[in-house]
Amino acid sequence: MKSFEARGYNPDSMPGLPEVPATVEFGRFKVVRHRRELLADDRPVELGGRAFDTLMALIDARGTVLDKDQLMSLVWPDRVVEENNLPAQIAVLRKVFGADRHLIRTVAGRGYQFTGEIHTAAAAAPSPPLRMTNLPEAVSELIGREAELEEVAALVTEHRLVSLVGAGGIGQTRLGLEVARHLLPRFPDGVFVAELGPVSSPELVPATVASALGSAHIAGTASREGVAGALGAKKLLLVIDNCEHVIEAATGMAEALLRASPGVALLATSREPLRVSGEYVYRVPPLDVPAEDNRDMEDVFRHGAVRLFVSRAHAAEPRYVAEGRVAAATAAICRRLDGIPLAIELAATRIVGFGVDGVAARLDDRFRLLTGGSRTLARQQTMRATLDWSYELLSESERAVLRRLGVFVGPFTLDAASAVAAGVDIPASEVADSVANLVGKSLVSTDVGGAIVYYRLLETTRAYAREKLIGSAEFDPVAQRHAEYLRDLFEHAEAELETRPTAEWLSVYRPHIDDLRTALDWAFSPSGDVGVGVALAAATAPLWTHLSLLTECRARVEQAIAALGGQVPFDPRRDMRLYLALGHVLLQNRQASARPEANAALTKALELAEITDDGRYRLAALYGLYLARFFTGEYRNALNLAEKFRTVAADTAARSDVPIGNLLIGLTLHVLGDQPGARRHLEPLVGSHFVTARPAHISLYQYDQRVTLECYYARVLWLQGFGDQARRLTEKLVDYARTIDHRRSFLYTLLLATCPIAVFVGDLTTVEHHVRLAFNLAARHAIEMWNGWAQCFEGVVLIKRGESHAGSQLLQSALERLPALGFHHHVSLLLPELAAGLGGAGQIAEGLVVADTALARAEQTEAGWCLAELLRTKGELLLLGREPTAVATAEQCFQQALDVARRQGALSWELRAATSLARLWRGQQRVNQARRLLGPVYRRFTEGFGTVDLVAAKALLTSMR
Repeated sequence: MKSFEARGYNPDSMPGLPEVPATVEFGRFKVVRHRRELLADDRPVELGGRAFDTLMALIDARGTVLDKDQLMSLVWPDRVVEENNLPAQIAVLRKVFGADRHLIRTVAGRGYQFTGEIHTAAAAAPSPPLRMTNLPEAVSELIGREAELEEVAALVTEHRLVSLVGAGGIGQTRLGLEVARHLLPRFPDGVFVAELGPVSSPELVPATVASALGSAHIAGTASREGVAGALGAKKLLLVIDNCEHVIEAATGMAEALLRASPGVALLATSREPLRVSGEYVYRVPPLDVPAEDNRDMEDVFRHGAVRLFVSRAHAAEPRYVAEGRVAAATAAICRRLDGIPLAIELAATRIVGFGVDGVAARLDDRFRLLTGGSRTLARQQTMRATLDWSYELLSESERAVLRRLGVFVGPFTLDAASAVAAGVDIPASEVADSVANLVGKSLVSTDVGGAIVYYRLLETTRAYAREKLIGSAEFDPVAQRHAEYLRDLFEHAEAELETRPTAEWLSVYRPHIDDLRTALDWAFSPSGDVGVGVALAAATAPLWTHLSLLTECRARVEQAIAALGGQVPFDPRRDMRLYLALGHVLLQNRQASARPEANAALTKALELAEITDDGRYRLAALYGLYLARFFTGEYRNALNLAEKFRTVAADTAARSDVPIGNLLIGLTLHVLGDQPGARRHLEPLVGSHFVTARPAHISLYQYDQRVTLECYYARVLWLQGFGDQARRLTEKLVDYARTIDHRRSFLYTLLLATCPIAVFVGDLTTVEHHVRLAFNLAARHAIEMWNGWAQCFEGVVLIKRGESHAGSQLLQSALERLPALGFHHHVSLLLPELAAGLGGAGQIAEGLVVADTALARAEQTEAGWCLAELLRTKGELLLLGREPTAVATAEQCFQQALDVARRQGALSWELRAATSLARLWRGQQRVNQARRLLGPVYRRFTEGFGTVDLVAAKALLTSMR
């Protein structure tokens, strides 16, 4: 690292300062300026170059307060760096000073001041520096490697040989040299670097090392043993840089040095380990990058990859400002480049010609883009040259395996690599050896954190390998093997749905999602294999469903169905799975135009299930046909299909789906208004775990069935007067839904189970919390329908808080955005809220239109479960209108609401209707009649006395004593 003087820093330029002393002492500390060394109690203290420069600037100020700009111009002259670098160096110094941290004082609003009492010594006659080194000066700051620098420095003090291993461009050399500079005070006989990159022959390695160590007298005829022996008892650190192309010679040199020279420590950089006894291998990671869903721009700029890009981009183009869309594009570039420092530096320099968006758009052609690097080191002038260097060092079989692995987009297992890369020229056993070697040479990375070991290529390496694969004319055969492997894998995966827990199943098969996309794209391309594509689409439908990727599932399945016939022979089992998947996806679409297609697809799936005598798929098709009726308000027809489902399930050998039939019957009875009947069918299922016993339920029945069950059971409980039980049930359901890793089921829980119950009991804080959670989840995964539901409940909260105009507008807008089909019975719980909100906003006529329309719809479809509340709401709106006949008509509505609620066993609706009617009668001075009506209804409750309706009823009763 450059000294202060070498950087052009001249403390004499500050007015009134004396000549710079060679040694400075303060308390128990001493600074030896010409050795760039800090001692505490006469022992060297490890201190980075920037921290040392910061300390010297403060000392030389002799008590003068230096502001931030002054200090930064002294420590980083003629360079633009992030402002947080300075506080970081101050923190390092205070940590070193320990109990004497007060030596550096922060002066609020002004800057920093050195407070120590300084004693100086004049410079002695020139003498050779005690710290010998041939380390090159750092030409730029090492960014984003603070943790690695600290970790490797500690390792070098604990192990005699540490090897920094990583892919080309990962920055082993930069990190190694910075560690070496950092450790200068620890090695009294010096720190040196032997650069093997230019060495063309292994025989030249000893001479290169001898020259680096200053042993000129033996360099010409150097042997490994001679070089090592010449060091004797010296205590020094040697960096052996770029070992990979002369790996055997570098290994021999390292072994000789370790044997002959006990005071020598070695730090090697290479793309593969030296494999020397006692070697500590440190795999240099990429710079950390922000997560794809990270929207916190302040946090984004804490990541090393982004900090490096910003620094280099600003140096290349001073007008570059990382804000807003530019900041997001910067983060995306760093992710696409896998945090590889060389790639990031090259990309940053290209913003001069293309801008940030232009660089991001050109990453698909990254080898043309990522040029313009070091003029002095050919292999770092472009990313292609860096990878060419590594590729040329491979054996022929390793090159072939690396090329073929370029077909993988995501992580892959060793079995997958063998299936795809093996061929006539390379047996499967040799593929395994080659993969292991490629890992060792940092061209393939591993993830050994789970039960299964996954391998992957960094995106830039993958692009290089894929380019080589296409150029080798073997792309199509390798792509064929890739698609066939995935087809076989997912046909096995479907069978495992019956036996493997969902979370475990997803952990195994989710990582293949990007490879599935690539394989399907190839299979349906002109050079692909349509038969393999059709089979793969059928086999992977369960995964798309589990991941809630319904739009993509529909596109893939429709593409496969369009290819049936002709060159794709009839396969009833395969085609059954395709038609069932299409039918279920179309049901989730819930547009009126999709209904005939959904019915046709499900009917076809049912026919094929009967041909193959597949009970599971027959039930799944019946379930889909049931939903098609249920979603469109044909509740009696839906009830008939639910009963048929239960009958068919009872005829299967396992009978495990009989409870699903009871669930369908129960939820249909609930919507029809038969709450006691619904409870008889639903209650025995709660806690039985029937719905979670088989992970295949989500792929067959679209939602987690415990979520469906407890959503409706909670509503039945509330309607029957058990508000506390309903609330506790939905709270537990949220906890459960977080664990199942199915987005749509979690959103269903938040918005169709928990939010309605929270609204019913008056817990608006819970509604707001779950709405925010749902908004974030729906936005992150682009699930627009659920975003609409979240907006609905946001509007309800506003209405409940008295902001009727804003709330009703928001709720009405959100309801209009929901699909035309599929949610009639859910929407009906919001329509009374909308009508009341419009009434509260003075739009009484509009509110009555909403109420009357909803009443007509409920009567037409027999959706009686909310009929009582709609009648009561209409009565309240009539009273607001003050028409001559309003009171009589409102009283009639309240009486009808009471009658309906009593017939249905819906105690909570009965309480609301009784409260409205009692309030009307009290206003008419019919207090005794009002008390006799409301009191008995209130006393039938055994819980929920803190809920909003019971609190209101009690207050009304109290006012009538």
